[in-house]
Amino acid sequence: MVSQQTVCLRQLAGNRAREVQFGRWLANDKVTADELVTPSCARTGMVAAGRHVLAIHDTSEMNYQAHAGRVSGLGTVGNGSDLGLFLHPLLAVDAVDGTCLGLAHLHHWIRTASAAPNYRQLPIEDRESYRWLEVAEAGKKCLSGADMVTIVADRESDIYEEWARLPDERTHLLTRACRDRTLATGGKLYAWIDAQPAQGAYSFEAPARPGKRSAHQARLTVRFGCIAIKRPVSCSDKRAPRQIELNVVEVKELTDSVVGNEAPIHWRLLTTHRVECLEDALRCVGGYRQRWNIEQLFRTLKKQGLNVESSQVETGEGLTKLACLATQAAVRTMQLTLARDTDSPAQASDVFDPEEIEVMQRILPTLEGKTEKQKNPHRPGSLAQAAGVVARLGGWKGYASEAKPGPITVLRGLRRIEDIRHGWKLASKDVCID
Repeated sequence: MVSQQTVCLRQLAGNRAREVQFGRWLANDKVTADELVTPSCARTGMVAAGRHVLAIHDTSEMNYQAHAGRVSGLGTVGNGSDLGLFLHPLLAVDAVDGTCLGLAHLHHWIRTASAAPNYRQLPIEDRESYRWLEVAEAGKKCLSGADMVTIVADRESDIYEEWARLPDERTHLLTRACRDRTLATGGKLYAWIDAQPAQGAYSFEAPARPGKRSAHQARLTVRFGCIAIKRPVSCSDKRAPRQIELNVVEVKELTDSVVGNEAPIHWRLLTTHRVECLEDALRCVGGYRQRWNIEQLFRTLKKQGLNVESSQVETGEGLTKLACLATQAAVRTMQLTLARDTDSPAQASDVFDPEEIEVMQRILPTLEGKTEKQKNPHRPGSLAQAAGVVARLGGWKGYASEAKPGPITVLRGLRRIEDIRHGWKLASKDVCID
């Protein structure tokens, strides 16, 4: 999947006999989805040792309604009617240099029953939302060698039981606020932060989000402070503390920075990290911005990339295993995407085999221009240098004024690497193709 950038068994196999072998392997009860992911997570744990790691997680649905007539063993997805399954990966990223370290956990499930009428009264362990705690706990175990772990998540992860159970001396949470929580001192969270004076300004290049936001330079005001949230009545764990002290950081886009009638960027971030100055606040904003990487991972996994939802596998169990493998292939693509402009010590050999590296080294001089600006600036043999080669093959021109290559450009480059390597092998064996 990594080298050919597809999940289609027919294309991966190359011939009918091997395609049948792949199908039987996915159907084998002794092959479990969790076992397919374990080695990848173990390697991430080793790479993460001694680092401050951002552990970013979110949920995505794999929709197979287009194949409903022939696929068995699936459940419903978010709209309550289409057939599919869910994936909830935990992606590890170095907090200092942005290097993608790999997959730290992957939770998967098939929803086969409707929510109980008393769903909100059930213990958190019996709710589907328990996955946020379960995945974070698994990530803490996988990343036990890291100096510090910051769990980064969007609004759905703003769960009181999570704030009560997960943090420790080396584990922090950074989550976008979902609800206007009641404060222990009285009043509400949103009114409290609105009443604080602006304590600084911040700007960054906001990426485009189709149908929601245009790419532009966003200018925002920053507010922050320390609060204590009160245990809500809906909290199922009555042993949880009556109040929890957190820090809140708000960034709100200025009116003249917004494009047209689009909604302004407005994040209220809750965190267990200490926030005592503007630098601390901006560090939290920077960490939350890294959450975009998990969105890019899903984009790589779906239609524009590996197109995992087009698979012809006919059972829910087989599709789950295939999706777990495809997620690991998509993570490899993300490793290259994030390595494009970093000076991390990662080597090309961390992702590519010796033959692929030799092919890239031979290609490299043909991709560089005559000026220094058009040269690959990265250390020979580094993953960053390899990422530059792949991006150029995928259509990136290499100009500083051009947008950085994304995962889809990297996918195109990887496909070209595989095609070139295949032709090179044929030529070296003096094989004639009619």
